[in-house]
Amino acid sequence: MTDTFTTRTVDVTTGSAETMHDLTNACSAFLREVAHGRDGLLNVFTPHATSGLAVIETGAGSDNDLLAALREVLRADDRWQDRHGGAGPGRDHMLPALVPPHATLPVVGGELELGTSQSVVLVTTGRDTPDRKVRLSFLG
Repeated sequence: MTDTFTTRTVDVTTGSAETMHDLTNACSAFLREVAHGRDGLLNVFTPHATSGLAVIETGAGSDNDLLAALREVLRADDRWQDRHGGAGPGRDHMLPALVPPHATLPVVGGELELGTSQSVVLVTTGRDTPDRKVRLSFLG
């Protein structure tokens, strides 16, 4: 039976470029404060139409490869119906269909249970919102 639910919002500055922002340390710090050695689930959610969350290896090139793949699949041209006044931005609204805006991850003994080299990252292609919010919620 669960006996705790704790949630917090983290502010992330992504700037005005396509980017991936590593949230792993923020997730771990949050769990150190609230999990107290318990098992449970960490839900990570971003309430933005042009951002998503991924669990991916970072630092070895996979992060750049993901952004390149998204540029290939979601080309910045005039094919998108949702243009918000110009060509291209509608593609950014397709991102959450490919990189979802949420992830639920296991917490074991109060620590995030990730595989070797895995990181939790915020992926954003939208360049119009340089500041993002990410909600961390622990259920345990």
